[in-house]
Amino acid sequence: MTDKLRVGVLTISDTASTDPAADASGPALCRLIEAEPRFTVETTAIIPDDFKKIQKTVTAWCDDLDLHLVLTTGGTGFGVRDCTPEAVQPLLDRLTPGITHLIFAKSIEITPFAALSRAISGIRGRTVVLTFPGSPKAVKENFAAVAKMLPHAVDLACGGTGKKVHEKMQGGPRPSGATAGSDQAAVSGSATGHHHHGHGHGHGHGGHTCFHHSDSAAKAGAQSLGLDTPVAKRLRHSPYPLTPMDKALSTVMDKAVPLDSVRMPVSEALIGYILDEDVVAVEAVPAYRASILDGYAVIDTDGPGEYPVTAVSIATANEEGAKGQVRLAPGQIARITTGGALPEGATAVVMVEDTLLIKASEDGTKEEVVEIRAKVRPGEAIREIGSDIQIGQVVLKKGQMISAIGGEIGVMASIGVKEVLVRKRPTIGFLSTGNEVVNFNSQETLKPGQIRDSNRPTLMAATKAAGFNHVDLGVAPDTPEELEAAIKKGFDQCEIVVTTGGVSMGEMDLLKPILEQKLGATIHFGRIMMKPGKPTTFATVPRDEGRAPRLMFGLPGNPVSATVTFNLFVLPALRKMAGYERYSWPSIQAELMHDIPLDERPEYQRAIVSVNSDNGGLVVQSTDRNQMSSRLVTMLGANGLLVLPSRTQDRRVVTKGSKIEVLLIGPLN
Repeated sequence: MTDKLRVGVLTISDTASTDPAADASGPALCRLIEAEPRFTVETTAIIPDDFKKIQKTVTAWCDDLDLHLVLTTGGTGFGVRDCTPEAVQPLLDRLTPGITHLIFAKSIEITPFAALSRAISGIRGRTVVLTFPGSPKAVKENFAAVAKMLPHAVDLACGGTGKKVHEKMQGGPRPSGATAGSDQAAVSGSATGHHHHGHGHGHGHGGHTCFHHSDSAAKAGAQSLGLDTPVAKRLRHSPYPLTPMDKALSTVMDKAVPLDSVRMPVSEALIGYILDEDVVAVEAVPAYRASILDGYAVIDTDGPGEYPVTAVSIATANEEGAKGQVRLAPGQIARITTGGALPEGATAVVMVEDTLLIKASEDGTKEEVVEIRAKVRPGEAIREIGSDIQIGQVVLKKGQMISAIGGEIGVMASIGVKEVLVRKRPTIGFLSTGNEVVNFNSQETLKPGQIRDSNRPTLMAATKAAGFNHVDLGVAPDTPEELEAAIKKGFDQCEIVVTTGGVSMGEMDLLKPILEQKLGATIHFGRIMMKPGKPTTFATVPRDEGRAPRLMFGLPGNPVSATVTFNLFVLPALRKMAGYERYSWPSIQAELMHDIPLDERPEYQRAIVSVNSDNGGLVVQSTDRNQMSSRLVTMLGANGLLVLPSRTQDRRVVTKGSKIEVLLIGPLN
């Protein structure tokens, strides 16, 4: 158990939902909760007396937020709109009539009108749910009746033994020879008259877990049920706690360790690689004194006047040109081209536009006398040896990326570097799963119940655009043997394997048990508090001692969920393993062009970021108002992901004109 019990307070009232100031019972209940040292209010909300909204909120708080305790106030009476008991009871796995009776008994002692309350209580998964009436007075009386025993109730619901409470009730520690069974027997015969037992539900509450395994799974230390578990005995709630987005991302980045280094020749094949050493010039640039322009090499002290042309220096590797064998004497000039080597003795270059031909050879092919019409300074229009890059100069730094447009390859070629040490780039394999999935390039007509695989081609295209190598692992059916074989094949060729599908709660969702029970993997998280992509799974698969484990990403089967989580987790991991220092997407602020309702989970909406033609600022809009995770069309044209916070009582909508964070995953429009 954690020190603090996380509580959600839900006010159910048509009136308060339209005028939050009218809600007196919700704030009263929050004050009572915070006054208890073991409780903390995690979230609050006000909703109308609406059956579906009540069910949606209670379900989300139990299953997604993994609260220890959900307390509702309102909607338990005889009113026409009062439907809280009817909405909540079907959600409960087990009723707790003892708690309901205790609340009723205490209330009836105070007022006979308590008999008009239809409140219920129970357990969903590992969350205790209580429904209170809608008046502040009734809330105070009801909460006081159960406040002291609720921590114990939550402990039991979460799979604890309640040992300390039992010892206190029995007058001391249990004898060393006593068994768990005798402990339960003693408790059931005590004055409290209650009993408890383990159960098969397993949604997480932070640091503690409670769920049943088959023997094979339990022996392996796995959280998932054994692969031989019949569907009737499968878990109804995930045993994997919801992981906050920031924690999930930091977990992935901690495990994405940069790969070893390798020496590679300088060529276009280096594009996208990260240097693992400083690059030092072994040759000077330029390697000789060179002219910056077409003109005439002169001795600057000669000044303007008419001079004989005694030599020609062009940009070539002949003896008289590049090696500068000719030497100018005072009163002489030499014709020179851009990049040509200066004759010895020359101190400046005069551009051809500042000269006049005085005399040519009889056949008109050579210049014999040229008038210099401009006064030049010493060193004018000359690139001295090493003026760009000197021998021994550090030209590129360790950690720098070799780009296609930054000139890194050209610079290395110019300084005589033949090969460099770079970080290896990981190879990633893509595997789609599901009996219903048909290869995207299949020529066959789809049969009822079949779908074409859009995930693999989408993710492989994104990988290629990012400059990484990938392996197409095809489609694996939903059988443990074939799925295991396909994953192993992927790890024979790749540092990272990405699957899509098979990570939720369906009877054919086999990925987690295969990872844990067949491959000895460690699942670092099996669910994330995000939308879309909640079932996203991340694991490390061990290798020989001393070698870094392989990374495994189990992405959801819904195309948008797979694409968004690939951008948020997999691509940054690829970049970090390749040695990138800046492996995350750029985060920018942009002005929102329309209202967006917030969800209970942090959300990443597909968006288009562009430059406002009026003021040059950045603006952003969703690609589509319907952002369902199955609608891949919401990715069309997207160059950003809107980072939307979870909904709170104080903030339910991000309004038009607000500045909002956007992850820039593509070029600006």
